[in-house]
Amino acid sequence: MTTAELSAPPSSLAHLHAARPMRSPTRIALGRFLRHRAAMVGMIILIGIILYVVVGSLIFSEAEANYNDTSLRLQPPSALHPFGTDRVGRDILARTIYGGQISLIIGFVSMLIEISLGTAAGAIAGYYGGLIDTVLMRFTEAMLSIPSLVLLLVMAKFFGGKIADIELFGRTFSGSVLVIILILGLTSWMELSRIVRSNVLVLKESDFVLAARAMGASDKRIILAHLLPNSMATIIVAATLGVATAILSEAYVSFLGLGVQAPTASWGNILTEAQEFQIIKDAPWYWLFPSLLILLTVLSINYVGDGLRDALDPRTDKRV
Repeated sequence: MTTAELSAPPSSLAHLHAARPMRSPTRIALGRFLRHRAAMVGMIILIGIILYVVVGSLIFSEAEANYNDTSLRLQPPSALHPFGTDRVGRDILARTIYGGQISLIIGFVSMLIEISLGTAAGAIAGYYGGLIDTVLMRFTEAMLSIPSLVLLLVMAKFFGGKIADIELFGRTFSGSVLVIILILGLTSWMELSRIVRSNVLVLKESDFVLAARAMGASDKRIILAHLLPNSMATIIVAATLGVATAILSEAYVSFLGLGVQAPTASWGNILTEAQEFQIIKDAPWYWLFPSLLILLTVLSINYVGDGLRDALDPRTDKRV
């Protein structure tokens, strides 16, 4: 409040407050997010990458992305092939478009699994407590004690090649895509469950929850209508960062030859193919473009996650 407002009579103050209508929490958070420069840059980059893989698939067919011509093997970038060609003459631009679709699908779908499991486990453990809390949290801690990357590599090696190719939306996906999605989703929910549990432990003693319980609301309604909406800020931020983590993890295992398998392309397995050559000296374009796309995607998602965290943090100044 300004000095003029402090010195104004009560009637004038009432007029000032009437002239400044209260803004909803959603509008306040949106305003803070839109003022977050890094988040806006990240959002623009992320939208650009999504348009790249979506619009690009309307220009290049999947058959063109998989078409090989060994006479064009390892051609540098040119007007005909802006990103150059790979070891069997396939166009890397088209490969990164369809590979980007797979990497983003893996990131978003595995994130949905992670959020579903982590939120459910954390909310149930925090709300009911007792034996249920003990069992769920001990299982969570046991999962956390296993290095996630090691578990991912072991499970990818064990299940890889055991699931047939999948036909979906007119495309053929390697069964390894489903394996990677399930593995990433099932091995990344533990941190979120502990965070949600801590939030629920605090919120379930709040006045509005006690009032809802006194009015006869069921446990299910209290959890879904009161506790989870008030934990949504944490869940949304975890969701954005979960996508970035999943994309990087897929790139790790694909780079080691245990991730997405042919004929399906991903940014990670394009890098796997590139490592067979003296890539720094002989074919730098082979690794440069998929690496750059991974870097931009992960950075943009992290920037958006930072912006959402700041916008949804109730301790942040809420003034316009």
